[in-house]
Amino acid sequence: MAVLLDTGVIYALADADDRWHRRCRDWLRTNREPLLAPTTVVPEAAYLIHQRLGPLAELKLTRALARGELQLEHPSRADLDRTATIMEAHPEVGLVDASLMAIAERLKVVAIATTDRRHFELLRAALRARCDLVP
Repeated sequence: MAVLLDTGVIYALADADDRWHRRCRDWLRTNREPLLAPTTVVPEAAYLIHQRLGPLAELKLTRALARGELQLEHPSRADLDRTATIMEAHPEVGLVDASLMAIAERLKVVAIATTDRRHFELLRAALRARCDLVP
């Protein structure tokens, strides 16, 4: 079963100075599941990497995507409708996090890789999602 990646994990893996870097790196080394990056997450991660780490770091992310190290998962129309429903019920949650949860529901993933425990613990409880938050 695949693991869905949130922005924070992608960023932490790119930034050796990030407080989550070691934890994410160690988790990635032991993970054997395919990594899925929702297409709603990738632009946010690329932007942060470019702004904070520079264009070469963003290029590394692009190369990793091109090599298939992360598989891209596109939200369906139904996912986007579900995203809007989640956002209406939880205004503190934005498009990226809500879309990730909508995709997680559709794919019935068992794990979401995120550094954002605040939003994802809330969503997991509210939606009665049966998935773990890693690392």
